[in-house]
Amino acid sequence: MTATRDTFFKPGKVSAQDKAATTDTVARAIIDQEADARERKTEALRALRMEREAAESEKAPAPKKRATRASGVRRGRC
Repeated sequence: MTATRDTFFKPGKVSAQDKAATTDTVARAIIDQEADARERKTEALRALRMEREAAESEKAPAPKKRATRASGVRRGRC
């Protein structure tokens, strides 16, 4: 078969199933890429948060304990 302008530039008919399969494949690939990017971002943010919390826990002094009051006689209700 000789490559003429009509046969070379004119695509053949594509069935609806082939179009649907192509669309499905491309859509799933895009969704997988977005999910991978989201997972990488989540892991990076989690690591940064853990580092920040570790640094804050080292800097922060222990919380002071509240002084308890001596329980006295309660007035009011019986």
